[in-house]
Amino acid sequence: MADSIFISAGEASGEQYGALLVDRLKLLLAYTATTASFFGMGGPRMEAAGVECVVRAEEMAVMGITEIVHSLPRIYRGYARLRQAIRDRRPGVAVLIDFPDIHFKLSRELHRLGIPVIFFVSPQLWAWKKYRIRLVRRYVDRMLVIFPFEEPFYRERGVAAEFVGHPLADLPPPSIGREQFARENDLDPAATWIALLPGSRMKEIHANLPEMLKAARGLAERAPEQRFEFPLPVAPTLDAAQREKLRARIGTQGMGPAVRLVHDARAALLHARASVVASGTATVEAALTGNPFIVVYRVSPLTYSIARRVVSVPHVAMANLVAGKRVVPELIQNGFTARNVILELERLLPDGPPRQSMRMELARIRGLLLSPRAAQGESGAEAIGRVAEITVELLHSHSPAPVAETVRS
Repeated sequence: MADSIFISAGEASGEQYGALLVDRLKLLLAYTATTASFFGMGGPRMEAAGVECVVRAEEMAVMGITEIVHSLPRIYRGYARLRQAIRDRRPGVAVLIDFPDIHFKLSRELHRLGIPVIFFVSPQLWAWKKYRIRLVRRYVDRMLVIFPFEEPFYRERGVAAEFVGHPLADLPPPSIGREQFARENDLDPAATWIALLPGSRMKEIHANLPEMLKAARGLAERAPEQRFEFPLPVAPTLDAAQREKLRARIGTQGMGPAVRLVHDARAALLHARASVVASGTATVEAALTGNPFIVVYRVSPLTYSIARRVVSVPHVAMANLVAGKRVVPELIQNGFTARNVILELERLLPDGPPRQSMRMELARIRGLLLSPRAAQGESGAEAIGRVAEITVELLHSHSPAPVAETVRS
């Protein structure tokens, strides 16, 4: 039996989950004598896993209200290519990973074609745009969520939702040791490392990195007797030209702190004494390593002004939302200054109650992010495995419409 599966992710974190999911699906499908091909939207990791990327994720990744306006023609062209590929190939099931602005439109098209839709990694409808719940109810067959508070939110609104656990909570710690990581990234293993994670997209990097670098310089100047180094992970969704721009931006800072571009964010977070992390999935990675960190973020003034009026959550950092209280510092917009970053780092770097308390809270958060079955010690109960099970279940229960069927735009 042969079939195709549409799988789509538009950002670095979703692209990572997509690659893991394809690997797991191949194993499951082998047991059922099913040969499946994969196509959709993704980046290098999904492509390496065997996904034919009709659209590259980096073509579609933009942030902020004002920034999206300038990219609309390119985004629409990418959406049109995805829609046409779906019509031509009629997959047996579709897995849409986060990225709601494109994926809600695609879910409508998939629904019209009678193709089961799995939405994996919920958009943050609980924070804003709650009106989109009606789209989920109508066009999404299964909503698979990765934060425990999301399942009751959806179920109370008539959506077939399941908390599958967070995929990052299932990953073992990076196997690379500190000495090897230092050798591979031109770092001094005896130095105090502070990881800088400004975001996975160039707009985020432009908005967040300058203040991070200013804080790095200020911290080094305030403690000249202590050697600091600053590993800065590079998102895999950045292309070669974007990486060069990032190197150039760091180079223009002149003489100052040792900032090193590295290619393993989880290892950088694990081996860093503390980290400065832009709000997003990287904050979950940081929380799961258990080392203290600070959450920062900055967008355009217009985007922030609008967001303040429509977003209704008590915290910005996902770790704080999961914990139900302020566990990690949040320095957002005007509060994100080099001085404030330095003050928070100086509180968390030495051994003492602030550092110990945060590490204990982060360990508790990790337990909350495991799937219910994994939390009880059940083997094979990780998040990606559960998503793969549901995908295969819907694939085998679906009878695709004939490819020749005409669908109106």
